[in-house]
Formats: sequence, structure tokens, C-alpha cells
Amino acid sequence: MFGVEPICRVLSQHGVKIATSTYYAAKRRRPSARALRDEAIKAEISRVHADNYGVYGVRKVWRQLHREGFTEARCPVARLMRDLGLQGVRRGTQIRTTIRDDGHQRAADLLERDFTAARPDQRWVADFTYVMTWAGVVYVAFVVDVYSRAIVGWSAATNRRAKLVLDALDMGLWRRDRAGTPAGPGLVHHSDAGSQYTSFAFTARLIEAGLDASIGTVGDALDNALMESQIGLFKTELIKPRRPCKGLADVELATAEWVDWFNHQRLHSAIGDIPPAEHEADYYPQHQPQPAAGVIP
Repeated sequence: MFGVEPICRVLSQHGVKIATSTYYAAKRRRPSARALRDEAIKAEISRVHADNYGVYGVRKVWRQLHREGFTEARCPVARLMRDLGLQGVRRGTQIRTTIRDDGHQRAADLLERDFTAARPDQRWVADFTYVMTWAGVVYVAFVVDVYSRAIVGWSAATNRRAKLVLDALDMGLWRRDRAGTPAGPGLVHHSDAGSQYTSFAFTARLIEAGLDASIGTVGDALDNALMESQIGLFKTELIKPRRPCKGLADVELATAEWVDWFNHQRLHSAIGDIPPAEHEADYYPQHQPQPAAGVIP
């Protein structure tokens, strides 16, 4: 190994004049305030990125830091993420699983690509996808609330019979009942034209619960675009980084953890960069009926 003096002498001979005193002065110099701040923020950026499945890009990391009280601008966050080699995930293409049954009567499309809602439990959208595992194919169904983007119900199975989507619907109804905000008449349940959603068993369950069925056209992803996007997030944020999964139990455990994170922690740009559960929690206090004057609640 060469010492500092010989190295500086050789560099000077090649036109790069650096005195040994300059090197030692730089070595003894304390880190600047910016460098110290950068190191501190890097630690927070790494934590936020890791705590959110490693899927957040610059905007969501920056938003989450602000929610936690940090005041860094977006540009420094982008610079530090580049230094750390961190970036958000990117979605891939989707493979459709819809198989229609021409023998089933289909409900009309009540949404007509309008994926907005004025309150929770006004409109739900549903669909299912598949996951390749070592033990074979696992199908996962979801039900999402259009207002908050919350996943209200989900289920997984090794087949795609009607029970798969029925279980997801029943979970959604049960969770709303348990939370004291039961879903019922006036709620529109929208799906594609898959045979599971047009089956007699599923249609009968919707009628029993007082829900209005809505079915999109065949072979048109835009008629259920919000749910297609949701499934894209599921595949991109959970399945692809963890594959291959071992089997049904592996998929169920991972999905349960991801759904809890998605509902209670993940920032969603469509609802103001807050988690779905927070968006719903903000709604109810503002829309609860107020007691009449002189009436004790």
C-alpha cells in the first residue's frame, strides 16, 4: 500500500495537484450539517420503504415522511433514494380469468365505468385472480369499497367455483356488521361477467343481503377498471416479490397480512394519500345524524 505523500506526488506529476495537507485537512473535517441530516433522513427513508413491502416510490415515501412530522422537500427525498438504490415497484401486464356462461342471465351494468361513490358501502367492486404456487394454482377473490378503496372482503381457494367469490362477499358483509356499519339495500355490487358472479348461488346471496347486482360487458377490462387496478397492486406489491409461493396456506397468510397493511397503512393517491381505514374513519363523524334540539342523545 502506498502512503499519502507518494500518492499526492504521483497525482501532481499527472496534473492533479493535491497537497498532503489538503488531504489531512479534509480527513479531519467534521461532517457538514447537511451530510448529518442526509444520513438521518436516509435511515427514515429506508425504514418507511421496508415497512411498506418495499413498494413505495419517491412520492409515497415523501408523503409518509410528512405524515410522521418530517419536513423534507420531495427533491432531497428523491436524491437520497437514488443514493440508497431504492425505488417503487412497477406493474406488469394482467391475464384475465373471466369465463362467461351464456346460460346465466346477467344483470345490467349500473356503474357504466363511473368508479366514484359519495359514501362507504354505496358501491363495491369484485373480481378474482390466480397465483402460481409449487402445489398448483391458487385463486384469490377480492371485494373493494369504491369510496375508500378498502378491501372489505377476500378469499382464496384451489378452484374457481362460485364459493370462492361467495366467501369474499360474505367476509365483506360480516366485517361491516362487526364494525357497526352494516351493508345492505342501496349498495351496488359490481363485477365482470364471469360465471361465478352470474351463478344462481351468488345472485341469490346478493338478493338475500339486499344488494343490487351490476355486471360489466364481456371482454372489456374498462368496465371493471378499478378492480383490475386493485388486482394489479396485489400481484405487483405482494406476489411477484415473494414468488414462488408454496401453496394455499402460504398465499392465505401473505394475503391476510397484505390486506391489513393495505387497509390501515398504505397511502392511496385517489383518496388524498391516506389509508382507506382513515378515509372511512373521517367520513362517519361528519355524517352521523345530529340529535334534535333539547333531545339528549
